[in-house]
This record gives sequence, C-alpha cells and structure tokens, in this order.
Amino acid sequence: MERVFLLLILSTIPSILSAQDTISLKWELGYSKNKNTSPRKFIPATVPGAVQLDIAKAEKYGQYYYGENWKDYLWMEDQYYTYHTTFKKPDIKPGESLYFISKGIDYQFEIYLNNEKLFYQEGMFTWVKLDLTGKLKKTNEIRIVVYPVPKKYPFPANRGQAADVVKPAVSYGWDFHPRLVPLGIWDETFLKIEQSSNIEGVWVNYELNQKLDSARLTIDAKGANLDGNQYTWKLLDEDNKEILNSSGKIISPEVEFNSELVKPNLWWPNDQGTPYLYSSVFELKDNSGNTMQTVIQKVGFRRVKLVMNSGSWDEPQGYPRSRSNPPAQFEINGRRIFAKGSNWVPPEIFPGTITRDRYNELLDLAVEANFNILRVWGGGIVNKESFYELCDEKGILIWQEFPLACNKYPDDPLYLKILGQEARSILLRLKKHPSLALWCGGNELFNNWSGMDDQSLPLRLLNSLTLQLDPSTPFIPTSPLSGMAHGDYVFRDTYDQEEVFQRMEGSHYTAYTEFGVSSPSSINVLKKIIPADELWPPKLGTSWESHHAFKAWIGNTWLMVDMLTDYFGSAKTLDELVDEGQWVQSEGLKAIYEEARRQKPHCAMALNWCFDEPWYTAANNSVINYPASPKPGFYAVRDACRPFCASAAIKKFKWNEGEEFSVRIWLLNDLYYQAPSGKVIVKLIAGNDSTELLRWEYSALPVNANLAGPTTIPIRLPEWNMDRFKLVVEMVGKPEYSSEYTLLYERRLQEENKTKVMNK
Repeated sequence: MERVFLLLILSTIPSILSAQDTISLKWELGYSKNKNTSPRKFIPATVPGAVQLDIAKAEKYGQYYYGENWKDYLWMEDQYYTYHTTFKKPDIKPGESLYFISKGIDYQFEIYLNNEKLFYQEGMFTWVKLDLTGKLKKTNEIRIVVYPVPKKYPFPANRGQAADVVKPAVSYGWDFHPRLVPLGIWDETFLKIEQSSNIEGVWVNYELNQKLDSARLTIDAKGANLDGNQYTWKLLDEDNKEILNSSGKIISPEVEFNSELVKPNLWWPNDQGTPYLYSSVFELKDNSGNTMQTVIQKVGFRRVKLVMNSGSWDEPQGYPRSRSNPPAQFEINGRRIFAKGSNWVPPEIFPGTITRDRYNELLDLAVEANFNILRVWGGGIVNKESFYELCDEKGILIWQEFPLACNKYPDDPLYLKILGQEARSILLRLKKHPSLALWCGGNELFNNWSGMDDQSLPLRLLNSLTLQLDPSTPFIPTSPLSGMAHGDYVFRDTYDQEEVFQRMEGSHYTAYTEFGVSSPSSINVLKKIIPADELWPPKLGTSWESHHAFKAWIGNTWLMVDMLTDYFGSAKTLDELVDEGQWVQSEGLKAIYEEARRQKPHCAMALNWCFDEPWYTAANNSVINYPASPKPGFYAVRDACRPFCASAAIKKFKWNEGEEFSVRIWLLNDLYYQAPSGKVIVKLIAGNDSTELLRWEYSALPVNANLAGPTTIPIRLPEWNMDRFKLVVEMVGKPEYSSEYTLLYERRLQEENKTKVMNK
C-alpha cells in the first residue's frame, strides 16, 4: 500500500466556517479496477455520502437492507473511485484566498487540481484545507481519487483485514453489522473564500480552582498571517450578556492571553444539574478595526476525574500485592456519580448519510432513557461535530474511544504515523467539548483475540498524545480493564443455563461497561427486510441469518429460538415469537441495570450493549430499532435508570405453581439532593387476583445513597389460569417512582404434561 504524507491538520473548522463566502460543488463519480485507468463513465454523486450508494442509485440496485441485497454491493470494495467537479474562478479580492475544505474523505485518497496532484492522505478523520489561489484558471477541475478498501490480507474477509489501518473495523463485518465497507466523501466538502490572514483554531483552556468558584482561562488562537492585526474576545453567558472581554494587537503567529471567571456556572450531566454553556466569541480585525473573521464556540466549565471505586484499595487481599483494580468511577465537579448509559454504535452503515437531525432524534431518546453517559465504541466512527455539540447541550457525558477494536494493532512505524496523525486531529477537534469525559484507546484490546498490552506502542502513543493535548481529561488504554465487565450478552447463558438474575447477583465489578439481552426486532421492521416467503418460520440460510438472527455471535444468537421455545413452547406465529423475545429482553435488561445500581458504591457504572443500530436487524441487543424506533426494552431500561425509584431483587424469570416466592425491596437513589420519605406497598397481580406481600414506610434518603429495604414473607404461588404475573412495587402517592415486573408462570399441570412429552 502506498503511504505518502503531505498533511495540513485542522481541528476547529466547525467553529470557524459559516455560509458566507462558501461555494458548494456539484460532484460526479466514476470507478475503475486500476488506479491509472480512467473511469468509463461518470454518474451523479451525493456529497456527503458513499460511493456504494451513488452506484446503487445509478444502477437501480435494491436497497442494501432488504433480504440478501447487501451481498450485491461487495464487489465495490476493490475499485478505485474518482470524484470529479468543475467550477469557475470566483471573484477573489486582494488579501483573499480560495480554499478547498473537506471534513472527511474515507479512507486513502489523492486530490488533483487541473491535473496537478496537490495532496495525498491516508486517514478519514483528519480534515483537509488546501489553498488553491495561485493555481486557478478561468475554469477549474478538482479530482479526488479514492483508493480501494484497505486490507491487511485479501482473505478471509473479516475484521482482521483492518488491523493495520485507522479505519473503523465494524464495517468489515460484525455481529450486528453486515460487511459493507464505506468509501468516499463522508462529511462536508466545499470551497471557501477567506482572508489571507485567518484563524485556524481557537481553544479556550481553563483550570478550575479547588472550590470550583473560579476558573483561570487561557485563550489560544492559531492561524495564518496574523502578525500586525488586532483581535477582540468576549465570553457571553446563556442570555448573551458579556461576562469577560479582551482585545489587543497581534504581534506573533498566534494569540495567547489569560483571563479569570469568578463563580462560573458549572456544566453538569443532565441528571445532576444544568449543562450550562457559555459562548466564546473571537474576532480577527485588521488595522482599521474591520472584522475579517469571527469564531464562535460553546464553552462549558466542569472538572472530570476518574477515581477509585469504593473498596478498590482493599483488593486484592494478601501479599505480595500487585495493583488494585483501576479507577472506574466518574467524579464530576467534585461529585461522584453513578454513570448510567449505553454503548453508542454508528447510527448508519454509511456515515456520510448521518445528519444533525438524525443525531438529535437518537440523543433525545438517550435523555428520555435517563442516561447520563454514552460510550462511543472503538469499532465505529468518531462522530461528526454535531453529535458532540448536541451532547454538550443535552448534558450527556461521552466516553470516546479511538478507532481500534478487537485486533492486534502493530508497532509498525508507518501505522503509528497514521494513528498519530488521526489521533491528534481527533483530540484537537473534540477536547473543547464539556461532554467529553474519557479517552479510551479502543475496545477489547487486552485479551487473547487482540493480544495487546500496556507496552503496545499504539496504546503508549495514544496515552502520550492525550496527556500532551488534553491533560485534564482521563485516559484508559482499553475497555474492559481489570475489575470491569464485558458480557454476558444473552438472557440465559448457553453453557450453564444461568439467567441474568443469578449471574448479576453473583457478580462483583466496578463497572459493567458492556452487557446485553437480545431480542427480535419489531414486526414492522421484519416485514421491511425479510421477503414474505421467508418471514415465517425463521430459518438458517435465509435473510434471517444475514440480519443477525442466527450465527451472529456464539450459539443460536441473536434470535435465541431454542431458549424462547424452552420458556414458552413453540411459537405459533411471528407476532407471538416477537412478543416473547421482547418480553425477555425487557425483564433481562431491567434486572441488570437495577442490580448494578444495587451494587453501588463499589459499582459505579452500567452501560448496556447496545443503544442503537446501523441498519434494520432481524434480532439484536439494541434497545432502539433502526433508524430510531424504541423496542419495549427501551422503556424497561428507562424505568430502571430513573434517578430515584423502587426496585425488587428477583431470583429468576420463570416461576411454577406452588413455588416459594419472595423478594427483597430496595430504593435506588442517584439524586444529588435528599430523597423524600414515603411508603411502599408490594403485591402480586395475576389477572384480577391481587395479593399484598408487604407494606414499608421509609425515612428520607441521604444524597446519592441507596436503601436496602425488607424482604417479603415467602408465599407459595397459587394456581393461576394464565402464563404470567406481575410483581408491583408501588410508591404510594408517587407513581413516578413505582416499579413493576412481568414474570413467567407455569401451572403444575402444564409442567407435568411437558415432562410426559419429554419422556416419550
């Protein structure tokens, strides 16, 4: 693979660009098998987008998400692609320049102006800014040649092909993502006229004092031809009232000055306070005081730390002692919080199609789910700028991983050079966001399928760069680390048949950073993606398998037909199967979140796998069906993550007539203020039959502290003529804090009949 480096790294373009003087371009796309062979024809191209989607539209391919259509796109991996556009030379005044700007081209590419090669880059996360002014003609042509999908080896076609590139591994095939590897221009790309003196980046760095009542600010602005110009800077509050200001003459290639903000309004996660945002306004002026450029960006003041969990210093016990489990609890502005959230995966297979509205729709659901954190998983993309802006506004903490996942990434100097380039770009772009709470090297790197360790040079490089460029944000090399948990991902373990109820009760982790329970997708989704003649019953070797119902992970995942049949008997209809699978996911996820919270303060985090999905799946661990439709499990998770709620520690899902039933009651409290006193009534409901188990009056709870309540007196389950019953934990007069659980019930006669059938 050719690797040449001619780089201009820009990290703050979103805060600088405006529609003024921006020139949009109309693109065409062609492809050929060889780099030096011109395309036979050109077709209209959508930018941002993906080459696969342009070809599919022009050639009238079927939608990639329907049936087995995705396989028709696979040949597109191995072509060279040429984007082509022409434009007239614009009116460029003295002191101005014309720049070509792109926020994302995937993955390895060359840029030509009028047949002259200007630029080469490997890497999709480093933005490009090229001065075209001195090379312009009356009519001009820009060509971008995009190389084929990078592959460490040609076969087999698996994620290991991405083990020596900084391209997200998910698109090479995963248990929730088909093998569709995007290429092309995936983010905003245009021409822009700017003054020759211009700002390339402004960083508002700050340090809060110990009392958090004063912030020492250092404003750092970098650009081109700044000497001899002037600047003004203002900090505005949310009412656009000016709080701080500074101005002066620029006497060096960059501007740096200090200021102090007394009693700042702090930025908090959404369940801990207000995500307060100030506005930084930096103006570059000429000697006459005329404004040449304005850079506006949001600023949030917060201190984030990763601190040792309660009791972690006591482990391991005995001597010789090595090291305790690393810290896994977030401390925000001096307050330790329980991090409740999910794993965020790319919301589209082709990231060029992701819009701010799409991000907003999903992030609103994250807030509705009572999440305060999202882990941006290392197998996927580093999101577009609007994702982080929205997280700033909504108060969602971001655990950001670099694009490394489940591979052994090499110590090779060329790989490290590209990783360093991409990581530096990512760091400089994202570090300004108050929502950014943690940098992580990548996903599942310290294990036998990745084989990396603390001494692996890619991770040492990432640690060094984060310390250099963003020292106030914590860094960990990978997830999970010792003390954290990844898994399980099924309701009932395939090997020991243990349900999540028992598995969680016996667990002792500082953070559950991945766990899941799968379910089938909703009926309307299944009808959209599975051909009618394959829809029922689900079978191996059909579109069900391609959409992750079978052989997705281990065993019979993710549809879990055998398990559902064992619990409920053979489903007679698709609706029945979907209802059963979604019921199991709902109760399973609720059990995991609530038990993780019951293990506070030793446990400080619960993030399910996963929140969203990049295409229509037949079955998956997600709680949101693509594109943004909540499953029933979403609402179960929402209830389990309420800052304050009643909870029941339940022993299992399936109960039989005559079995002894009891539960322990808890109050789960993540509030940053005292929770009020109240009264709890616990009862079993089966149809019209209601049995009261317990009444409990409790006192006010301290800040951010759970309360373990009483255990109900054991009762033997009566004969009910139904297959389910509810456990209701009612907070009298406060229904918003009440909880209920729907459990499976089997009459003794049914159980005996099953046994006879099995014996026969």
